[in-house]
Amino acid sequence: MERAVKVCLVLVVSVVVSAAAQSASNVRATYHLYNPQNINWDLRAASAYCATWDANKPLEWRKKYGWTAFCGPAGAHGQPSCGKCLRVKNRDGGAQQTVRIVDQCANGGLDLDVNVFKRLDTNGQGYAKGHLMVDYQFVSC
Repeated sequence: MERAVKVCLVLVVSVVVSAAAQSASNVRATYHLYNPQNINWDLRAASAYCATWDANKPLEWRKKYGWTAFCGPAGAHGQPSCGKCLRVKNRDGGAQQTVRIVDQCANGGLDLDVNVFKRLDTNGQGYAKGHLMVDYQFVSC
């Protein structure tokens, strides 16, 4: 009986860990002209989906990370994703950035603020193509 409980506990912990560490590889990331620095990191001015829940968060919270719209293949979508953070890594060159989800999209991946996109696109090839291929993982903010 004790062994069965241990096995069950290991399975539960494994499920919780895998759910907490959601990630995806080879995801298309485009860019969006949020330019939050020009609008005082105002989610309403950006017409961001998550403004409904996050527009009144402190300025330090809103500007701590670059912004992204999220519609990736792994992770919660809609309101449950608002305010969550992703570690995004460009597959071409390895540049990484942490971003906060502030919006939704429909491209099946990420729609990064143009400033974040440019920091990830170290060789300019992504900007020339209009997208990057990235890996992402949900991380603590």
